[in-house]
Amino acid sequence: MTHTAAAVPAPTLIENLPLRKRPVDIVFIVIFSLFIITCIISDSVEGLGLDQVPNSPNILVQWNYTYASNFDPLYQSHPIWLRFISGTSAFIYIAFYVLLIIALVKGFNWIQLYSVIYATMIISLTGIPIFGVEFFGPVGQRTPNPGMFLLYNGPYILFPLLLLIRMRKPLPFTRKF
Repeated sequence: MTHTAAAVPAPTLIENLPLRKRPVDIVFIVIFSLFIITCIISDSVEGLGLDQVPNSPNILVQWNYTYASNFDPLYQSHPIWLRFISGTSAFIYIAFYVLLIIALVKGFNWIQLYSVIYATMIISLTGIPIFGVEFFGPVGQRTPNPGMFLLYNGPYILFPLLLLIRMRKPLPFTRKF
């Protein structure tokens, strides 16, 4: 009596969707590319502790002065904790943004864990203290214009939160969102 094993189908590999079928990832690529630029323009100035004065020969300092003097006195006051947060953004998050963009384009699922770590860090270590001071801190550090502050800074919490939601399940690039 011969016993033949039933044919067991090979496990199917779930393939990543091409980028064109992941429109949310295209939005992320655009937004996080812009974040690279703002890290260079804004976070590096604060992270390096450059005084934001109107007559600086450094154009980045001048741009930061214009923003901070109108909408963000905390940013202009240079507390050491803010320098650490901005320095982290300018010199660590920027490297993550480059890797994230590459992973989004190529569909590298290994970026999931790093995305969760990044999003959690930026929301908790950046969003909570900065937004807390800007809205509830001492009068000299509170934003005089909450709407403009949110317009400039809201995306730095909103898009990491959306990225966190995007990366909620394994193999994120096998689905649209």
